[in-house]
Parts: sequence; C-alpha cells; structure tokens
Amino acid sequence: MSFQTPITIASALERIHRREYVLPAIQREFVWPRDKITRLFDSLMRGYPIGSFLMWQVHEGNAGRFAFYDFMRDYHERDNAHCAPTGPLGSRAVTAILDGQQRLTALNIGLYGSFTAKLPRLWANNPLAYPKKVLYLDLLHRGQDDDLGVEYDFRFLTPEEAAAGTEGGDVHWYRVQDVRELRTARDVIRALQRHGVADNDTAGDVLSRLHEVVHVTPTVNFFLEEAQELDKVLNIFIRVNSGGAVLSYSDLLLSVATAQWGERDARETIHRLVDELNGIGQGFAFSKDLVLKTGLVLLGKGDIRFKVDNFDRETMTNLEKHWADIEGALRLGVALLADFGFSGVTLTANSVLIPLAYYLHRRNLGESYRTSDAFRDDRAAIRRWLQRSLMKSGVWGSGLDRLLTGLRTTLEKVGGQGWPTEAIEREMARQGKSLRFEATEIDDLLDLKYGSKRLFPMLAMLYPGIDTRDHFQEDHIFPRSVLRSRVKLRKAGVPEDALPLIEDRADRAANLQLLRGGENNSKQASLPAAWLQKHFRLDTERESWLREYDATGLPEDVTGYLEFYDVRRARMRQRLAALLEVRTRTDQESAAVALEAPQAVPDDEPDPGNEGL
Repeated sequence: MSFQTPITIASALERIHRREYVLPAIQREFVWPRDKITRLFDSLMRGYPIGSFLMWQVHEGNAGRFAFYDFMRDYHERDNAHCAPTGPLGSRAVTAILDGQQRLTALNIGLYGSFTAKLPRLWANNPLAYPKKVLYLDLLHRGQDDDLGVEYDFRFLTPEEAAAGTEGGDVHWYRVQDVRELRTARDVIRALQRHGVADNDTAGDVLSRLHEVVHVTPTVNFFLEEAQELDKVLNIFIRVNSGGAVLSYSDLLLSVATAQWGERDARETIHRLVDELNGIGQGFAFSKDLVLKTGLVLLGKGDIRFKVDNFDRETMTNLEKHWADIEGALRLGVALLADFGFSGVTLTANSVLIPLAYYLHRRNLGESYRTSDAFRDDRAAIRRWLQRSLMKSGVWGSGLDRLLTGLRTTLEKVGGQGWPTEAIEREMARQGKSLRFEATEIDDLLDLKYGSKRLFPMLAMLYPGIDTRDHFQEDHIFPRSVLRSRVKLRKAGVPEDALPLIEDRADRAANLQLLRGGENNSKQASLPAAWLQKHFRLDTERESWLREYDATGLPEDVTGYLEFYDVRRARMRQRLAALLEVRTRTDQESAAVALEAPQAVPDDEPDPGNEGL
C-alpha cells in the first residue's frame, strides 16, 4: 500500500464519470443527509482537512472478476436511493474506493447532481412531497454562524427557492454546479459580472475560494492498495471500516455476502427485498439489518450478533443457499402483519417479524396460511401474542439477541404443529419479558395519546370488528378540532373550569376508535351523534355500533363529553382487563375485604389461632 500524489476535486470527479473510479460491491449505500454534505463543503472552503482516501487498484484483466457500482449523483429518497451496477467494464484497469465513498459521493451530488428528500407532513404518494434540490452557495455571506458552526452558507434549494431568496437583495444564491465551468481567474470575474456582484468584495472572495477548492487545491489525498486477492482486500476493508462508527456490522455482513455470493448479487437482492417488504400493505419501515438478522436466525446460527467474527464464508454460503426460503418466510410474515392491521405507523417493534418468520419457515407454510380456515385459530393466536407483546413496554428493547435465540429454541422444540403461546410466554417470562399485565399498566394504556404506536394493538384487541386488511385510520370520536378549541367549547356552553380537562382528554384512548379510511373521511369534524344518524339509517344499526365500541350513552353535543369520556374509559378498562386477564382494582378491593373477614376453619385442620395452647 502506497501514498499517492494528491489530486483536485475536479480531477477526482472527472475520473468517477469516466468510470475510472468505481465502487466495489462490498461498499454500502450512500447514507449522508443534506446537512452533512453542506458541512463538508464548508470544511473545504475553510481549508480544513477532510481525511485521506483508500483506493484499490484492480489490474487490467481482473475487473471482470468482481462486481462494481457507479457513484450516486441524483439522490432520490424514494425513487433512486441505491447505487446502480456499472455492468461489464471490460478488461481495463479500474480503481475501486475502499474508504471515502460517502465524501466523494457528497462532492459528486453537490457539483453534478441533486438531492431529493420527502418534505415532512406530506403523504409519500403526493407528487409535491419530493422537490428536487441542488446545492447553492450564498456569495454575499461569509462569517461564523455560532448556531450552525459554519462559515459559508451552502444550502440545497429548488431553483424557485434560490430565485426568491436572491430577489430580496440580502443574499445571492450561486448554483455550485456552475463552478465546474470556471477554469481560470478570468472566468471567475466574468461570472461575478454576470451575476451583478462584481463590485462586492465578499462575493469575489467567496466565489474565488470555491473555484480554488474545486480546481486548484489538491485536496484528495489517498493510499493505493494493489493486491488482487479478494480475501486480502476484504480484510483491509473490514479493518478500516470496523474501527469506528463508519459502517454498522450489518453493513459489513452485507459487504461480505456481496463479495462471497456466487449466483446472486447480494447487495441488489437484499435491497430489493427490503423495498418489497416495505411496500406491502400500508407500508413498513424494515431495514436490511432486520433482513440479515432474520437470515442468521433462520439459518440456526448459534451467535446471531452482528460482529465481524461471525461473517465467515460458511455462513455466507448457507445464506445464499437458503435465500429463497428466507425470502419467502419474510414476505409471508410481513403480509400477515399487514393483514393484522400493522404498518410502519403502528408497528412499535420491527423485531417481532423475526420469530414470526422463523415459525412460518419452521412449518414450511405458504401463502394459503393467510386465508385458509384450517389455520384460523393459529392466526388468531399469533395475532393475540403480537398485540400483547407490542402493548407491553420494554419487551423488544434490551437483550434482543438473547430473546430471539430463546424464542427460536422454543419454536424449534414445540412449534411444529401450531403457535405455542404458553411455551413462548414462559420463555419470555424466564428472560424477564413477561406478558402479564398489572392493573396500573391498564391505566397507562388507556391514557395513551393519539400518535402513540402502542394505541393500535390495544384498540385492535378491544374492538376486533373492523377488517384490518382494509385501509383504516385511528379516529377521534369527538372531533379534535372542537375539543381543542376553547372558542368552540365556550360557544357550545362548556363551563370555563372544564376547558383544560377537555383539552387534556381530547387525544386520549377513550376518545379514539378505528375507522375505515372512507368512513373517517366522511366523518371529518362532525359530532359523533350527528355522524351516526347520517351513517346508520336504522336505530338497531346505531345501537349495535354503540355497544360494540363501548359508546352507549353518547351525548348529542360536546357539553356531555367529560361524562361520556369517563364512562367509556371505565368500560374499556373492564374489557381490556378481561382480555389481558388482569384483576381490576375492584377485584383487588374485594379480595382484600374477603381476607379481612373471619375465615371458616375446616374440621380436619387445627385453628391457627389455637396454636401453642
């Protein structure tokens, strides 16, 4: 390994576009957010070192032995988040980047491409949710920003945002990509003139500095490794990237699989599966970490931790050999979760998929399991277990690998004929993950607020009448827009001292229900009594709905909300306690009274009060 003569950023990026620099299959995806890209450019402008790079020289004739990928240029969070394979590169020599991919990709995006991320609070299917943005630099700003810790103002903006900001006169947004055409100092002067800031000293300094950073200063310092043995290169890669937080162990596992699989491209295969899983039902948020962990569990690997010592060739070979079965179990498991109404919004712990997938794999179950009457009771048992484990705090947190290993052992021993709920819960209790609930936990669950992921499993357990395979939503019985508006409450005649209490109880469980999406859209901000009158034509249908959802005695207007809330909460508490087999407070009080009462002594036992006489 030798240190090479440094080169400029412009030269490095030109080599990327000529495919002289490529990414080896062992590299992970681009993961930097926008602010990290802008900070990198700020560091370069300030003359800060950005670290050296490690490159692997693949000799002429050897490139065809390995898989390579292109650098990301136009990143799109939904539509283009994965690097594309280069395809055949012929017999020519190439240089593969072992360390420095994130930095080079950030430079490539800033100087050649774009970054498209979803805007908050917009649905993923909204075409306006993903505005394409490119990197701009404010030519009129140079100075320490104590809040952001930067000196130069780089931002990703749409052309419209940049134009609107520049019109104010306090800023002047320069598209960073345009610096590629500024080869000489004269080009810089002409650019300043075109932008109308030739007389501004700050603008001249800033643009000149950008030109110098990209075209003049040899910033890219790198070491070159020329070994052609993949095992040696892989060892270097692992050592370089496992020393800090550069790569997670799951990234390393994926890297090793990619390098060692023979018939499949592991990188493409696993990323495609993750995308497919996350597209099932209403959408999930599973990661490659979970997919790889599931693979280790299903293979029967004794140690399922993500550590380099577990990334042996035998494990990787078995992973590829059994991949079709692993993939099928994961797809079926996620489809079942979707059937049960779970999604990325309502699933509190993605790890519940792993024992579910192992059980389906263990019994070699197929797609018919989702709908066959023969498996109805088995599905119901799994659903109840899922709901309980997701309602309980702390089950899927610390000690996860130990829990997954214990559940796998239990399912292997007694899971051959059906879901063994009792055995599963015994093992969980043995590990301090008991699914038994106390009365105080019932109260905690009923006090959950709208938006909590633990709400859905509780509401689905309480009111199983809704078909969770349909699109549904958590809905306020009394509209939130009314309960949290003091103006509307006063206008309705609610006493002043009741306002804070109503606001506090507006978003809690006793004012929530599950409704099909269409029903919820039609309900909108209607008061519940009016909506029921409109939605159900027959009195018997309305009464049935009210009983089913513990809502009998529903008041006509909001003045009766607090009384309705208390009554419904008490009913929900009683129902939930029965489902979870929890003794309610009333039961405990009754037991205490019974213990205090005189006890009859059986004739064949001595009276404890007469001991010693």
